[in-house]
Amino acid sequence: MFGRRKRAEKQEKLSADIESAADEAVADDAEGAGNDDAGNAARVKLPPAPRPDGPWDVSEVGEPGKGRVDLGGMFVPGVEGMELRVEVAGDAIVAATVVLRDSAVQLQAFAAPKREGIWDEIREEIAAGITKQGGVIDETEGPLGWELRAQVPVQLPDGKGGVQVVRFIGIDGPRWFLRGVISGQGAVQPQAAGLLEQIFKDTVVVRGDAPMAPRDPIVLKLPQDAEMVPDGVQQDNAEQGSRFAGGIDKLARGPEITEIR
Repeated sequence: MFGRRKRAEKQEKLSADIESAADEAVADDAEGAGNDDAGNAARVKLPPAPRPDGPWDVSEVGEPGKGRVDLGGMFVPGVEGMELRVEVAGDAIVAATVVLRDSAVQLQAFAAPKREGIWDEIREEIAAGITKQGGVIDETEGPLGWELRAQVPVQLPDGKGGVQVVRFIGIDGPRWFLRGVISGQGAVQPQAAGLLEQIFKDTVVVRGDAPMAPRDPIVLKLPQDAEMVPDGVQQDNAEQGSRFAGGIDKLARGPEITEIR
């Protein structure tokens, strides 16, 4: 049983807006790319880069469940004081969001080609789409390699329009791609992002052997002894302990997502 939800209610709505903007950006740019044969021909397909510090494929880790939460398609590290939320597309769980104090990182794994990385391509699509929507993109080389630092237009809780800074990070693995979206203080203060970056790097991806089209989301599942905690429901402090290593405080169902690419 996971503990109560105490914080980040406003951040949750902003994160949903950011995720929607990013997904629409990828969709819009992908449609345009389909009519641009010259651009596709010019793009160089590179194999996945080495990952000496993770994230890891399940075949590379002896005990993936040690200190991590088993979500089926991913093993997510547990750290003291964090909240873990899941997000759905239709009836499938496709993303997990770790909230740590005033920061969050959304983790989502996708199928990828066997011998080609897709992060460069996805990065271009996200950047083009967010720019089209009025956002500002800065592509830079960060602690996890090339990433996008974006100022994304969002609707604030009071209904007014605003901008939130987020970081899109990504790593290509063997037949999978792991994307992270860092928001909150971790997106603007490097000292606040270190633990979120470590969670991303220590995540284990379980691609499985079933045929999957590139970019199909790797479906997740709830741990066997987890219980959904609806939004707004609180529990006593005495019930906050977790049997998972790391002292995880919360597993909640996040905002409904109609489509994720």
